[in-house]
Amino acid sequence: MCGIIGIVGKEEVADRLVDGLRRMEYRGYDSAGVCTVQDGQLIRRRAEGKLNNLVKELIGNPAPGLIGIAHTRWATHGAPTTSNAHPHATGEVALVHNGIIENFKSLRDELTARGRTFESETDTEVVAHLVSEQVEAGKSPTEAVKAVLPILRGAFALAIAFRQNPDFLIGARLGSPLVVGYGDGETYLGSDALALAPLTQKIAYLEEGDWVIVRAGQAEIFDKDNQPVMRPITTSGVSAAAVEKGKYRHFMQKEIFEQPTVVAQTLSSYIRPLEQTVALPQMDFDLASVKRITIVACGTSFYAGMVAKYWFETFARVPVDIDVASEFRYRDPVLEEGGLALFISQSGETADTLAALRHCKERGQTIAVVVNVPTSSMAREADLLLPTHAGPEIGVASTKAFTCQLAVLAALAAHLALVKGKLSEEEERDVVRHLIEAPAALNAALAHDEDIAAMAHLIAPARDVLYLGRGPDYPLALEGALKLKEISYIHAEGYASGEMKHGPIALIDEAVPVIVLAPSGPLFEKTVSNMQEVRARGGKIVLVSDAEGLAEAGEGCLATIEMPKVHPLIAPLVYAVPVQLLAYHVACAKGTDVDQPRNLAKSVTVE
Repeated sequence: MCGIIGIVGKEEVADRLVDGLRRMEYRGYDSAGVCTVQDGQLIRRRAEGKLNNLVKELIGNPAPGLIGIAHTRWATHGAPTTSNAHPHATGEVALVHNGIIENFKSLRDELTARGRTFESETDTEVVAHLVSEQVEAGKSPTEAVKAVLPILRGAFALAIAFRQNPDFLIGARLGSPLVVGYGDGETYLGSDALALAPLTQKIAYLEEGDWVIVRAGQAEIFDKDNQPVMRPITTSGVSAAAVEKGKYRHFMQKEIFEQPTVVAQTLSSYIRPLEQTVALPQMDFDLASVKRITIVACGTSFYAGMVAKYWFETFARVPVDIDVASEFRYRDPVLEEGGLALFISQSGETADTLAALRHCKERGQTIAVVVNVPTSSMAREADLLLPTHAGPEIGVASTKAFTCQLAVLAALAAHLALVKGKLSEEEERDVVRHLIEAPAALNAALAHDEDIAAMAHLIAPARDVLYLGRGPDYPLALEGALKLKEISYIHAEGYASGEMKHGPIALIDEAVPVIVLAPSGPLFEKTVSNMQEVRARGGKIVLVSDAEGLAEAGEGCLATIEMPKVHPLIAPLVYAVPVQLLAYHVACAKGTDVDQPRNLAKSVTVE
């Protein structure tokens, strides 16, 4: 969700703070603000709405200073107004916060009873008053922070500035990521390495419960017990150029078209093309002993997990349970001894998924994670780290992260089948050959971009859209509906094709387009019969299939979208492209904000 950046510098920081926010604007764009410290003053500027509103505010009212903090917000507590925007401040302290303070109401009531007054509805302002109260009582900033952190419950990353101390910031994290960046005579705080990419590649990741004093050119890190600790400084490898749109109109469009490249990059880490075998990272457990797999994820990552369930059960014959992360812990799931718990997340910081991971770890499950950020919290807590190599994904609606997740999961399923004795070496080579074909097939799918753009106007006026698919194409139907909802605000639902007649068919009329995902193959005829049920009730069908499927069932459709003929294993990767492009072009036709859809943010670090 929200984005944080802090700079203790040797030159003016306001413009660089804003530049850092711009690189994190995908994390939240309800409001934004900066606060600098100069001449014993906290100079605070905030604005509701997009970051450009803050830029305009700073043009009229600059914020001078060599030290400062900044924030771009996705609202949790309180409406997206200027008064609720970060940084929050008192006379002595200003701070920015990512996460949620679960016990803020009781803390706020106590502070109010002691005479403190609040200007916002946020949980964050409570922390500012708690720290300020300690400073006003004569404690040093470090003593104040040490006193306050233990009474906060929830998830937070904090960056705190002090009016009387223009030479340092204090940062802290619990449940939400925070990194320290080391520059030339400067030091930085950020929600992630991407925010700091133009400033430094030298990054230290704070661990759970850590807090840090950041001065120019140095940082003192303490653990949850207030003991000094060293955290390794690594090279982030994140390029500032990775967040430029280049020739594309939107980040989402760019990221859709990056998929052949990033899927190839990802697969290169998991297959040996010469030997035509799957190669997983080293692990300290016996994968062959896994009796059951529990998959947990949210949103698009959950749909990747649904596809993987088909693969694990079909190839490896290992039973799979799959849960939405926000529901998982609360049903007190039965977790068998010898089970593998598999977590899928783009950021590796999704709060619900991270909490589920820890729940499984406490109950003796082996932990595997598929993440796009190999330094994330989930990655660091896993027994088996399976990184995707999608690169930074800026568009809020996930695209390339999804197909890279599918690539990793397909490789994992094949390897599991091999070690379980369910796949011969020759069959493994056949799987690898098909995986190697995936990038070219993605390119072939992207070649139909103009055709999809040309028919988007047929879908844009609809109030409701249905997506149908069978087998692994059912999760793709769910994903297609999610993409359309996310960025075009059209109500859409995905269904297993055979379930159409068990209720959803009542929705069908000439105003409801039905998107059917149906590659030719064993299930095609059954899907065609479901199409006929739709057509008989006046439904308008958009058929997505290969040339063979379109030749057999494309006549009379509202529109058709041709995909290359591919092996069923890689069909989910390939059929992700048309549902992404259709959602994208419909959103463009409707004039919505594609990269920053309303009410959504990229990395949801609250439950």
